[in-house]
Amino acid sequence: MQQITDEPPVWATPVDEVLARLDTSRDGLTGEQARQRLAEVGPNRLPPPEPTPWWKRVLAQFQDTLIYILLASAAAMAVLGDWLDFTVILAVAVINAVIGLIQEGRAEKALAGIRSMLSVQADVRRDGGWERLDADELVPGDVVRLRGGDKVPADLRLVAASNLQAEESALTGESVPSSKDAEVVASEAGVGDRSDMVFSGTLITQGSARGVVTATGQGTEVGKIQTLVDEVEPLETPLSRQLDAFGKALALLIAVLAVVMVVVGRVVHDFEGAELVAATIGFAVAAVPEGLPALVTIILALGVQQMARERAITRKLPAVEALGSVTTICSDKTGTLTKNEMTARTVVTRAASYEVTGIGYAPEGEVRREDRALTVADRDDLAALVTVMARCNDAVVRRGEDDQWVLVGVPTDGALRTLGLKGGFDAQGWDRLDVLPFDSQTKYMATLDSDPDGVVMLLVKGAPDRVLDRCARQRSADGGTEALDRPWWEQHIDALGAQGLRVLAAAVGPPPAEDRVTDADVSEGLEIVGLVGIVDPPRPEAVDAIAQCRRAGIRVKMITGDHAGTALAIGKEMGIVRGDGIGVLTGAELEEMSTEQLRAVVRDVDVYARTSPEHKIRIVSALQHHREVVAMTGDGVNDAPALTQADVGVAMGIKGTEATKEAADVVLADDNFATIERAVEEGRRIYDNVRKSVLFLLPTNGAQALVMLVAVVFGMTLPLEPVQVLWINMVTAITLSLALAYEQAEPGIMDRAPRDPRSSVVDLAYGWRIIVVSVLIGGATLLVFTTTYDSGLSLEEARTATVTMLALGQLAYLFNSRYLDRSSLTLAVLRGNKVVWIASAAMVLSQIGFVYLPFMNTWFGSAPVGLDIWGYTAALAVAVFLLVEVGKAVDRRRGTHGEIRA
Repeated sequence: MQQITDEPPVWATPVDEVLARLDTSRDGLTGEQARQRLAEVGPNRLPPPEPTPWWKRVLAQFQDTLIYILLASAAAMAVLGDWLDFTVILAVAVINAVIGLIQEGRAEKALAGIRSMLSVQADVRRDGGWERLDADELVPGDVVRLRGGDKVPADLRLVAASNLQAEESALTGESVPSSKDAEVVASEAGVGDRSDMVFSGTLITQGSARGVVTATGQGTEVGKIQTLVDEVEPLETPLSRQLDAFGKALALLIAVLAVVMVVVGRVVHDFEGAELVAATIGFAVAAVPEGLPALVTIILALGVQQMARERAITRKLPAVEALGSVTTICSDKTGTLTKNEMTARTVVTRAASYEVTGIGYAPEGEVRREDRALTVADRDDLAALVTVMARCNDAVVRRGEDDQWVLVGVPTDGALRTLGLKGGFDAQGWDRLDVLPFDSQTKYMATLDSDPDGVVMLLVKGAPDRVLDRCARQRSADGGTEALDRPWWEQHIDALGAQGLRVLAAAVGPPPAEDRVTDADVSEGLEIVGLVGIVDPPRPEAVDAIAQCRRAGIRVKMITGDHAGTALAIGKEMGIVRGDGIGVLTGAELEEMSTEQLRAVVRDVDVYARTSPEHKIRIVSALQHHREVVAMTGDGVNDAPALTQADVGVAMGIKGTEATKEAADVVLADDNFATIERAVEEGRRIYDNVRKSVLFLLPTNGAQALVMLVAVVFGMTLPLEPVQVLWINMVTAITLSLALAYEQAEPGIMDRAPRDPRSSVVDLAYGWRIIVVSVLIGGATLLVFTTTYDSGLSLEEARTATVTMLALGQLAYLFNSRYLDRSSLTLAVLRGNKVVWIASAAMVLSQIGFVYLPFMNTWFGSAPVGLDIWGYTAALAVAVFLLVEVGKAVDRRRGTHGEIRA
């Protein structure tokens, strides 16, 4: 089966001829036909981007200012003819590059796996029924159904369309959506003028349609120009840029201090040239935290993977950092805070009110009045309302394979479809002639139906205010018609909303002259027949998550299109509405506010009701004016701008449209608010681990550099050879530094206020800690060298003791670093991260090899030492650990680091 390339083109060919050419029908293909065609044409996907050549990936690992210092040091050693030191320095740079390549691969693999979780899906007609399939499985001849917000999965020739518009800027450059229909266009029409076609990768912004697949994969318009829609996210983040700037500043400082060392060593102490060069190179190598950029990358990559396991799929790495500083979460209600298992609970007509029993989509329950079960055969008013709700409806509820009733369609329609089943409505003999799909702007749906007797009826359902605006009359209690009593209906709408029910109105109108319904046909003159109150119970886990957010200093605001009474009732039940807040603000009230007025109250409002997507943008902007870090949830195509405006855009993975997912930073695979709370907690953990790694690496490098600097400035015998500095750097980077990437969240991480996003990874207080720890470890190291050398040990033995002190001092400080501010004087510091013990064992074994293996003694100028040296250095390491804990205790008494107090 070949994709269509012959003339005339499909857009210039009538639908029936296109279907015949593709050997298909309006009912689509059979499963067997689809399998055969898939084997012939291949999966419906574009080829992956060309991989970066391995040599470019390798070279990229050396493009760092700090690595340049290492390479310059190696070059200096080569000029001096010190080939052993040259080899070791170069080996360290190469090992760092290998580690970087491995970590980069892990990060890209994590993101590739996440992209596969976000694969496009499509509603496809196979074997006479509709199926939800991955877009990869589409083949030419498949019939696909599209709705507003869908991403087009392949190039389609439209078979039928209603009020359809598509955003095609990726292909045409036109920012305004294009109107679409099934009418043939000219053969010479360009891509932007093919109004009877929709193209792979574009977005449906409005309406509904069916189309037949004419091209897949590289045969699509997107494939022809090799536009890859789903590219790898770049690994560079604001944090990595910040660290890069820090690296350049550090390199400048190293260069200045190196010059000072050379001047002092030559002029004051008359060091020999070779010795002075070796000392300067040793200082430079010691001061370079060459493993830091790669370590930050792997922490972020591991965090992304962990968040995916928690059902929060991170599409953009900067969101990992932003999540840790979120101060306000603006959440949708339906399906996110609630279970999204809508159930009709109350029916109101002019004649009576009815109670509906049963929960969920199973038609297990009754419509009751005064303890009597009723059906549409018993009450004409009930029949009129149920008919509208059941027919003006695109949902299907059916029994699934596991004998559970499942919904195909939107939850509200599912509740109304189930209401029809409970009320005894029989759809046999009914026929839909046309439909005006629900739109988030108009908030109503209309259908043109003929009943079993052939009577044509215009049926409308939607938000009660929008329906009432279009009504002039109402169905009276005796079954006739009378003038609209709007206050009566508004009173009942408010009463239902106050019970936490979502309210929908049903109306009928005169059928249009032709079998086609437009907005004009439902603009006025309708007759309201009744109301239905629907409940969507809160998720218990969301209630707990909201309480946790409050403890974490994070405000939660509910933004919903529901009636104010409904929204306020749900907000109170979930613990969102606080006693000191304004409570609820409606979209109409928001419209009347200036930007300044909204900014004045935005933080005090807990619930926003009857809002539009434009209102969401204003709310986010007003919150950001107060330096709030905002996470915004959304699912509809019109939510995309608000998600882009927010600091962290959160899309719904189940009910969210492709447009929303593409605009989002994070996608919730389960549409659950509790997952947002867990993602924020994970974001805090990730940032903590980055900060722990920085606070661990900088003092350890600082201590090494301090040893070399002090030795030269004071004219001492060099305590370390450059290759020995390289050894301790290498063994630390490979072992200890990686351990902190696997740290779990600290106890109480969600009981503290959010961090200030403007704060540095290393603030002033932590800067002092880096200096103090550098002095402690460096001072202990100098003490070990002077005492052992003065006691009669050889220079090689004294230097070996010095390297051992550095190793054990850094090992002790690793346990200090497991908690940023909390005391590590607890047995808990010995648990919770097995990688710490693996890394510690690896480091100790490596150091034992450094001390006792003959070839290591040859390479690094080390020498065997006795157990007394091990005991001496271990005792000093414990002293370093205890003194750092004293410093942390002082910090705790002085306050917190980089947090915003609620």
